[in-house]
Amino acid sequence: QVQLVESGGGLVQAGGSLRLSCAASVVFGRTLSTYVVGWFRQAPGKEHEFVATISRSGGMTYYADSVKGRFTISRDNAKNTVDLQMNVLKPEDTAVYYCAAEGGVYSGTYFTDRREYTYWGQGTQVTVSS
Repeated sequence: QVQLVESGGGLVQAGGSLRLSCAASVVFGRTLSTYVVGWFRQAPGKEHEFVATISRSGGMTYYADSVKGRFTISRDNAKNTVDLQMNVLKPEDTAVYYCAAEGGVYSGTYFTDRREYTYWGQGTQVTVSS
């Protein structure tokens, strides 16, 4: 079981940058290294949208086309954290950003479908002004 807490959201002008962090508290002697982690976002009136995902070791990453080349997902398993560096932000990036985790998967696996994830954080608001 894992508990996730996002931080780093805020208000930024278009073209600016933010770095989101997802801190994990893992129980029963496990570490975050046994979990695939993904970032999703939800804008007002819209469905959850996949943003980025990273495999257990960090060796595999995958991005939504809308953020590719601007966002970078990374993880530090020793610190139980997964970060999302967001550059060249656009007003359409405005949303609540959530991190999610899923365990019991093979190394090298990652998920883009929110239904694959069991554990979710409470979200952090990102607002990009034009």
